[in-house]
Amino acid sequence: MAQPSAYARLLEQLETLPGVGKRSAERIAFFLLKQPSGDTLALADAIRDFREKLVVCSVTGMVSEADPCWIVTDPRRDHDTVLVVEQPTDVLSIENSGAYRGSYHVLMGRLSPMDAVGPGDLNVDGLLNRIERGRDAEQPDWPEVDEVILGTNPTLEGDGTALYLADRIAATGVKVSRLARGLPIGQTLQTASKAVISDAVKGRVNAD
Repeated sequence: MAQPSAYARLLEQLETLPGVGKRSAERIAFFLLKQPSGDTLALADAIRDFREKLVVCSVTGMVSEADPCWIVTDPRRDHDTVLVVEQPTDVLSIENSGAYRGSYHVLMGRLSPMDAVGPGDLNVDGLLNRIERGRDAEQPDWPEVDEVILGTNPTLEGDGTALYLADRIAATGVKVSRLARGLPIGQTLQTASKAVISDAVKGRVNAD
């Protein structure tokens, strides 16, 4: 039996990626074929390093080259405050803003009943265990969580995830808050959605 060609094997692997069908796989394959050999091999090396060197932090759920990750080991951070986000890229976006110096917890997704993604598919238990360990007198070096900030994205699934987490965390007695949302710079009231306007009104600040 003839072995599949390198081209066929690549298409087969590309089609396993989320959102990549046969046509998209073919476009990606031809794009790679037209690139200089060094660029294509650099991509292959990056994928290999990603799989072999990166781990998921057992505390924050962040992808890192060490466990615990750089967030946990940074003594300059306020580890009593934990900002919950959906993906590792959300952590990087917030870090680039320089507006937050607390800790994080990465869910690795959001609740989505339509896609059969439930609480057990997310890093929810890790967050609740983190809160409980902070209260354990036998683990004095483990920081006690005083506040959990819900930073899920302002989508239907993100809001549903935040509501679920708020209920679970409230039962522990820890303070729960959400990131403020409002009108983005440059957007007008005429083009803003009802949800955005509602958030802007509820999250209004003094005009000092």
